Amino acid sequence: MANVAISGDTSGAVTLTVPATAGTQTVTFPAATGTAMVSGNMPAFSAYQSSNQTISSSTYTKVTFDTETFDTNNNFASSTFTPTVAGYYQFNSSVIPASSTTYTIIRLYKNGSGLHNGGAGPGLTNSPANVSALVYMNGTTDYVEIYLYLTGTTPQIQSGQVFSYFNGAMVRAA
Repeated sequence: MANVAISGDTSGAVTLTVPATAGTQTVTFPAATGTAMVSGNMPAFSAYQSSNQTISSSTYTKVTFDTETFDTNNNFASSTFTPTVAGYYQFNSSVIPASSTTYTIIRLYKNGSGLHNGGAGPGLTNSPANVSALVYMNGTTDYVEIYLYLTGTTPQIQSGQVFSYFNGAMVRAA
């Protein structure tokens, strides 16, 4: 039977060393307060639209992502992601208009206010509007949503996992 060695130093770092095998098997935790995150407990989600969504022309409208592909920590509901773990999160969204539009802007909202824009310019009919951002989330009250601004006659958002999606994952703890 092999032994596991745990050691520390005055900096507060803790090192966990497992029995010798081929290669190095050492994990070092930095001196930090809070929750130590490993790949198995970092929140992540992915959702998409299962049917076309009609929105008002020339106004920001919340996009409805009604089908979850996965939600590892049950933080995604009502097209809103509200993480319970503080940290830095990477968010990505892409939306394709299903109808002819003249202008498209996609916007990542944090706590009810616009934070980052993406889009397709004038004359790019049925082109994807994309937004991607690295955002700090406090783990208690912060939340994010996706809004879309389209101009055109009866604008709609294309449904389907490959056309209109919203996903995110924790990159590192705070």
